[in-house]
Amino acid sequence: MNIDDLLATLKYKADSESHLIPDQTKCAKCTNRVCEHVCPACVYEWSEEEHKLLVAFENCLECGACKIACVQKSIAWRYPSDSKGVTFKSS
Repeated sequence: MNIDDLLATLKYKADSESHLIPDQTKCAKCTNRVCEHVCPACVYEWSEEEHKLLVAFENCLECGACKIACVQKSIAWRYPSDSKGVTFKSS
C-alpha cells in the first residue's frame, strides 16, 4: 500500500479555523521551503502569485514535522480544537 492509499483511509473533521499559522513575513524570506517537502499530506504550498504560503490545514496529519523542520520557526502549531482533526483508526 502506498502513501496515497494510506491517506485515503484517514478521516478528517475539519476545524473552522487553521491550527497552523505561518508567519508570512518569515515565509516570504525563506529560500528552501522545507515545510513543502517534509509534510506527508502536502499541506503547504508556496503561491508565487499571492506571494504567500498557502495552508490546507484540513489535510494535516498532526505529525508536527513542519514545525520541527522549519529552521526559521515561522509556523505556529497547535492541535485542532475539541474533537476536530484527523482520525487514524475508525471504529
